[in-house]
Amino acid sequence: MPTNSSSTLPLVLAQAAGGLGWLWIVLLVGVGLFGLFVLFVLSQVIQLWLQAMLSGAKVALLDLLMMRFRKVRPDVIVINRISAKKAGLEIPTNVLEAHYLAGGNVSRVVRAMIAADKAKIDLGWERATAIDLAGRDILDAVKTSVDPKVIDCPSQQSGKTTIDAVAQDGIQLQAKARVTVRTNIARLVGGATEETIIARVGEGIISTIGSAGSHKAVLENPDKISKTVLAKGLDSGTAFEILSIDIADIDVGANIGAKLQTDQAEADKKRYQAEAEKRRALALAEEAEFQAKAQQNRALVILAEAEVPKAMADALRSGHFGVMDYYRMQNVIADTGMRSAIGGQPKQS
Repeated sequence: MPTNSSSTLPLVLAQAAGGLGWLWIVLLVGVGLFGLFVLFVLSQVIQLWLQAMLSGAKVALLDLLMMRFRKVRPDVIVINRISAKKAGLEIPTNVLEAHYLAGGNVSRVVRAMIAADKAKIDLGWERATAIDLAGRDILDAVKTSVDPKVIDCPSQQSGKTTIDAVAQDGIQLQAKARVTVRTNIARLVGGATEETIIARVGEGIISTIGSAGSHKAVLENPDKISKTVLAKGLDSGTAFEILSIDIADIDVGANIGAKLQTDQAEADKKRYQAEAEKRRALALAEEAEFQAKAQQNRALVILAEAEVPKAMADALRSGHFGVMDYYRMQNVIADTGMRSAIGGQPKQS
């Protein structure tokens, strides 16, 4: 028994040592991989830290590490901070992170602030981020504020090529306008868009042409339209400031007044024809009614004449009417019939 125990103990120790060796190998491999990952992350963070420090826009190394945990891209924050710093703007990293986490476009906001600062436009961080979060393109707004934008009226998206209006003499005029606008940064949040400018300018052109006594006066002085429309303050409540309104083209269209008069005359003609037909129908009805009444009166006369022989017979029987009276009456009737025949009148029965 002692011999067996002494022979198996080294074997057990060897097996234990082999198991511990594999465990140490696995542990060392895991530590090595973790170390490589940490080194990779630190290398990126250290690179951004060195870049910021050498650019004069220092960012704490711990802040760069914490950005990873806050789901913020450190490169976006560092690059934009460096850009702002080189342009003379001091923007802390915490406000850059806050805007990034709010879903804003940090790069466009920083570029817009740099452009505004160079153009001497008052644009603070709070207003810039508010405009960006409101869905407006802050960089494009600053560019438009520096370099005015030209808007076609009517717009190409509307499908119309001209603004049509009718002067007081009935002649249609077809106009095209070009509106030069500049972005008003102070009214960008809550201000109306380009569509409102186009609609107001179109309304002003139609109103100005419509108030003109003659289309010739408009053609002679097309700048009168621009001056009248521009004086109405059409940019009120919008995100733009109208610099000028220029009439690019104006043509003579159809004679709307003559067409309307022709249509009105045709309508009056049909109305008068209907009224005449109504009167004709009434006249025919009255004529038929009179004929019916005449037939009725004639029938009454015939009935009355039929009573004459009966009355004469009664008069003869009663002695109130003699035979000589009867012959004299017949002579009168015959004489009357002869006179009627000579005169061309039908003989009375």
